[in-house]
Amino acid sequence: MKAETVIGPVTIVEKPDRPYVGIRLNTPFPGMFAVATRALKDLRAWSKANGLEEDGPYFLRYYHCDMRDIMEIEAGFLTGAAPLDHPQIKGGLLPGGKYASLIYRGNGLRGNQALMQWGRDTGTAFAAIDPTRAESYLCRYEAYLTDPRVEPRKLLWDVELSIKLAS
Repeated sequence: MKAETVIGPVTIVEKPDRPYVGIRLNTPFPGMFAVATRALKDLRAWSKANGLEEDGPYFLRYYHCDMRDIMEIEAGFLTGAAPLDHPQIKGGLLPGGKYASLIYRGNGLRGNQALMQWGRDTGTAFAAIDPTRAESYLCRYEAYLTDPRVEPRKLLWDVELSIKLAS
C-alpha cells in the first residue's frame, strides 16, 4: 500500500505561549530525520522514566533550515512541567502569536513546500530569528498528531506544520 500525500488548507491561527522540553541539535540535512527520530525516542524514554506529563504532541522545531548547510533543529514535546537536571534536555517556549498552519499526511517535503508557496503567493512574511540567514525561523515546527505507538509508519501520520508570522 503506497501512502498518498494529503495536504490540508492553510489557516491562520492564534496560539498562546506553550512551554516544552526538547533536545536541540545541529545536523546536516542528509541524515537529519534519523538524528531527529533518535532524539524523539530518547525524549519519550526520558519522559516515561521520569513520569513527566505530556501536554501535547511531540514535535520537531526548525530554527535554521538551509538544506545545503547545517540544520538547527529541536525535538520536543509540550509540557508544563519543568525539566529535571539533564545535560541535553532543556526547557523552552513556543511563542504565542499568529501562525500559518496546515495539516499534511505523507510526503513532508510536499507539505512544507505547500506552506512556503502559500506564503509567496499571498505575500505573507514569516518571523525570522536572523533575517540575513536563509530559512531562519523564530518558530517553525511540525507537530506529530498521530501517536507513533498506534501507527508506526511515518507516511501515515497526520502532521501539523506551523510557522509564526512576522508582525
